[in-house]
Amino acid sequence: MTASPAGADTGVLFRASDGTLIPANADHVVDSNSATTVGAFGVRVRTIEHLMAAAAALGIDNVVVDIEGPEVPAADGSAKPFLDLLRSGGRVSLPAPRREIVVSEPIRVGTESRWLEVLPCDSLRISYTLDNSHPVIGLQVGTYGITEDVFSQELAPARTYGFLRDVPAMRRNGLARGGSLENAVVVGKRAVLNDSLRYPDEFVRHKILDLVGDLFLLGRPLRGHVVGRNAGHALNYQLVAAIQKAVAADRRRATARVIRPAAAAPRAATGEGFLPGVAAL
Repeated sequence: MTASPAGADTGVLFRASDGTLIPANADHVVDSNSATTVGAFGVRVRTIEHLMAAAAALGIDNVVVDIEGPEVPAADGSAKPFLDLLRSGGRVSLPAPRREIVVSEPIRVGTESRWLEVLPCDSLRISYTLDNSHPVIGLQVGTYGITEDVFSQELAPARTYGFLRDVPAMRRNGLARGGSLENAVVVGKRAVLNDSLRYPDEFVRHKILDLVGDLFLLGRPLRGHVVGRNAGHALNYQLVAAIQKAVAADRRRATARVIRPAAAAPRAATGEGFLPGVAAL
């Protein structure tokens, strides 16, 4: 995988080995089951969320990512290798304004047990509850204001995790073929099989990391407080789609104009006059 500079308003753009260009935005999400996959013209790039989270945290809006395989490399299962990679390339400002999405009304998706909600806030903040019956995980709660420093220190090193019992079925379906203790936290029946966790609550931190990456499918920075419980990539994508729908509705309302007569005018000889309150869209 190689990351290269891109011009203003390019966004995050994947370029597959055959030259197919795939924008990393909500309109090109083709699968959100266990990971986020984007695609175009029959070509797919899977597991983009960790790279997207690193780009979002660093404020990198425009980059072309050349990729040879069907998915972004797993690296160590966290966003830190991608954060280090992008930082090593350096950053420059481009001659185009950054247009934030500002949440003005609550937006909620999901069910009573698994849900996400975004509330008005003056910055991006994420509060997340992970409630899992497995004794290694249990109840974990995390809340973070998402800045570059906070993401780098508190979230980027948190690794993806999976259960040992699920590995055979995943490999039968072509998933997790390169999965190992080197690129994921593997949870056995009663303990983590890795040497140790990087944080006592590494599981919920990784959930927040994934959410930061999936929110960047909006293509613009988000200003709002995202609160969630037991969500995953599918719900993350549902929230992104709901935010996009709300933004589109706001745009339509903003462009609506009401034409009102300035004052009563005498009728012309033909008898023509005004129709008050005509709405022009």
